[in-house]
Amino acid sequence: MSYTELNLELSDEHSALKENAHKFAVEVLRPAAIELDAMTPEQVIAKDSIYWDCMRKMYENGYHTILIPDEYGGLGLDPLGVHIVLEELSYGSVGFAVSIGVSCFSAFYASLIAEDPIIEKFIIPFVNCTDASIMSCWAITEPDHGSDILMPFTDIFNNPKISQQIKAVKKGDRYIINGQKSAWVSNGPVATQASLFVNIDPSQGMAGGGIGLIDLNQPGVTRGKPLDKMGQRELPQGEIYFDNAELPVDHMIIDQESYEMFTDITLATANACMGAFFTGVAQSAYDLALAYSRERVQGGKRLCDHLTVQKKLFDMFSKVELSRAYSRAAIQYNMCTQPPATQYSIASKVFCTQSAFEVASDALQIFGGNGLSREYPIEKIFRDARAGMIEDGSNDILALAAAGLILREE
Repeated sequence: MSYTELNLELSDEHSALKENAHKFAVEVLRPAAIELDAMTPEQVIAKDSIYWDCMRKMYENGYHTILIPDEYGGLGLDPLGVHIVLEELSYGSVGFAVSIGVSCFSAFYASLIAEDPIIEKFIIPFVNCTDASIMSCWAITEPDHGSDILMPFTDIFNNPKISQQIKAVKKGDRYIINGQKSAWVSNGPVATQASLFVNIDPSQGMAGGGIGLIDLNQPGVTRGKPLDKMGQRELPQGEIYFDNAELPVDHMIIDQESYEMFTDITLATANACMGAFFTGVAQSAYDLALAYSRERVQGGKRLCDHLTVQKKLFDMFSKVELSRAYSRAAIQYNMCTQPPATQYSIASKVFCTQSAFEVASDALQIFGGNGLSREYPIEKIFRDARAGMIEDGSNDILALAAAGLILREE
């Protein structure tokens, strides 16, 4: 690892987490991600794909339980430990890091509710799974709703003329689920269960929603084609359709009374993790550019001996370090505080994804023509970084949501 750890109080456990996750990311995830990048989306999720080999190895290492408390058998990491692991996995492949992070969503929500039947159904089997046969997805995005579905406590969210496309109608001890989630559901093509965001009461607009933990292998659930996209191609994404699918009433763990609050908690947690993910992306791009600049000779001297390249490298270095410092602060605060200060998580997501894209762009520029070639990983990292400014809420819309939170502060 090329950076100096500025936290002088980093524990031996944190140091070991960082070393192990970094080694795994570089030796296992990055080569696989590059191989998967050249495949069709259908080939990526095929049974014999290296995608599954990598997911199984991450499950064997317990990375799928990164957000699960140790009382339920999870890794039980503190917020700094979570950041370290997410950053280092993303150093090798942000697509794989997002996939393993999203895989625990149902178990994570279940841990927040902590009712015995939910624990037995959604947490215990998941934490004991070592073969990636149990996998969740965060099913929130819809064809007509993207970033707006992540804006609780706003006029849009409480407008009765606007509501989620997925509808849940209670009939006896079941909810009947109908509607569609969009092609951007991470793990959508491969997940066995979902944290499904639905609308229960359209009269309240999107605030009248609920969150259910639903079996995706039941009749009435179908999938669209896995999405063919520019970056993060090792992260399967795709549509999910519900046609009279069923959700037991006790699996609707969040109803309209607390939906807005839990959407806010979800946004704060997810955006804080995004800051960690893309700090890792920025670090990987910077390291590749620095190493290349020390080897490549142009104009009779190494690239790193040219003043213009030195200035570019310094700017990249600064953005990486600022991303790490701020994203760590945001994740440490918001994983320990309720209600979260969501504007800080949003700022982390927006700053770190923007910085990762800028660092990757500058790194590609240092590589010159070679940077455009698929023979070098910087081209893929550049595409992966660009996706970050849209996923988990587009940066411009998230900024408006955070601005609203700031303006409401006393």
